[in-house]
Amino acid sequence: MAKTRSETPVLLSGGNPQIPKGEGDAPVQAYIAAMPGWKSDVGRRLDALVEATVPGVRKAVKWNSPFYGAPDREGWFLSYHCFAKYLKLTFFQGNGLDPKPPETSKYEAVRYFHIREDEPLDEARLADWFRQASRLPGEKL
Repeated sequence: MAKTRSETPVLLSGGNPQIPKGEGDAPVQAYIAAMPGWKSDVGRRLDALVEATVPGVRKAVKWNSPFYGAPDREGWFLSYHCFAKYLKLTFFQGNGLDPKPPETSKYEAVRYFHIREDEPLDEARLADWFRQASRLPGEKL
């Protein structure tokens, strides 16, 4: 049976929503709405915080993840992805942030931050990282 637009998006491994790629706010909002459980509330908070911190932020969904880019330059500074027990924030130039996000990557410039259900969300820390990251060169993907 063919999938219709009214059906709920498929959740991939770890509960990550399968959302068609697209530019702009609409695909990002569709992704956030499809995030399972507590992650959807966190996704709404993150999206609002990025918008408040980086006025004019560009948005897209690529590879079933929302991406955020500075309004005045190419590339992307942030993405996030649902996993079974946490939400993984990817700072593409995270090694240039002060302080650096705690999780390392096999790519030297990339750093990660994991958000878990039972941990408080430090919005001041995240806003500072978003602000810093948006001023660094964007990752062209």
